Amino acid sequence: MALLYINFNGEIVPSDSKLLPVGNRSFKYGDGLFESMRMLKGQLKFADLHADRLQRGMKALKMDGYSQMDAYFLKEKAEQLAVRNKARHGRIRLTVYRDSEGFYAPSQNKTGYCMEFVPADEPRYFLNEKGLIVDIFTDLPKPSNYLSNIKTCNSLTYVMAGLYKAQNNLDEVFLLNQAGFLCEASSSNVFVWYQNHLYTPALSEGCVEGVMRQVIINIAKKNNIPVMEAQINPEILYEADEVFLTNASKGIQCVMGYGIRRYFSKVSKLLLDELNKA
Repeated sequence: MALLYINFNGEIVPSDSKLLPVGNRSFKYGDGLFESMRMLKGQLKFADLHADRLQRGMKALKMDGYSQMDAYFLKEKAEQLAVRNKARHGRIRLTVYRDSEGFYAPSQNKTGYCMEFVPADEPRYFLNEKGLIVDIFTDLPKPSNYLSNIKTCNSLTYVMAGLYKAQNNLDEVFLLNQAGFLCEASSSNVFVWYQNHLYTPALSEGCVEGVMRQVIINIAKKNNIPVMEAQINPEILYEADEVFLTNASKGIQCVMGYGIRRYFSKVSKLLLDELNKA
């Protein structure tokens, strides 16, 4: 595999460079947040939505410099990195961390960042050919608070869900919130098609405020598909006609089965076609 490059605080360097000191707060305390994004045909998709979420997250975490992390910044840095990596399509992760000393209480709130780029061949979003087999991860419910909607660097819940997924030969797992209601998947938001309505867990249920989640909600409304953000009992998975997952990197991924239940993929295909026009 060709050597890749990253942007570390404005400097483009090889991705295998040794950069983080042992005192880095993202490493020691998970004191940071990140954005997962997609570049297609040399253009960063949904930059405005990503910038808005990033800025609100930084503000909530009381990090300085959030006003500078706007859509122009994201597009400029992503395009520079794509050129350096000689690719027009790829997946991008921007990690923003509090760059200061101190123990749990930081000595200041200035920030640093690192942008990574992984080239990809796909010039558009594709629906997975083989539907996902999923189950529910119940060992570690996700709490609902004002940090729950932010993609923070504190990701142990998702790590443990990922281990459960691997140990049980699953393609994906659903997470529940502390009240036992459907929250999200280990790296995606969840949509359920039930009785001719599209449902997704409300932000008050503790799910990450996914950019692709909002894009799909907007597309559904535009195409007169009834969509509701709601509190969802996981028992609905036994009766739903269709279930699919969304994230910024992959777009839409359809679920084939949960337990003995098998699903269709009619609505997800319609939404994917519209997504590729956006």
